[in-house]
Amino acid sequence: MYRTVLLAYDGTREGRLALREGALLAKRFRSNVVLLAVVEASFMPVAVDTGVAYVPNDQSEEYRLVLDEGSERLKKLGLTHSVNMQVGDPVTCIVNAAKEAQADLVVIGHHKSGWLARWLHESVASALIESLDCSVLLGRMEISDDDLFRSDE
Repeated sequence: MYRTVLLAYDGTREGRLALREGALLAKRFRSNVVLLAVVEASFMPVAVDTGVAYVPNDQSEEYRLVLDEGSERLKKLGLTHSVNMQVGDPVTCIVNAAKEAQADLVVIGHHKSGWLARWLHESVASALIESLDCSVLLGRMEISDDDLFRSDE
């Protein structure tokens, strides 16, 4: 059913829940797995003689550690996978990675936000549902180690 599963992973509690749920599905369907981390481009203010300049805040090393952590979790499950890190808008990067991988399923974590944030910005989940041609799973389920590491064969 799912030949290729793209797991968007950010290392948060919500991301870990989604990773476990997506990994369990990938294991059951013997899917190819792509682990993706998206580094949002951000700028850090720096004082200079003429005022304040904004320079890129490089978070790639932090996200490399996040990817390494996610990769280790997938290895413990016996899942072979590829790893991908992109810099930019999360929706654009996830959509591009899903198309490139020909993903049948994209799994993301759910981060709750207040009403003002929802009013000001479209959620990543909503934007992905509108932009992707494949299924999207908002992983929130608590999955026990017994269920995760159980052999289905």
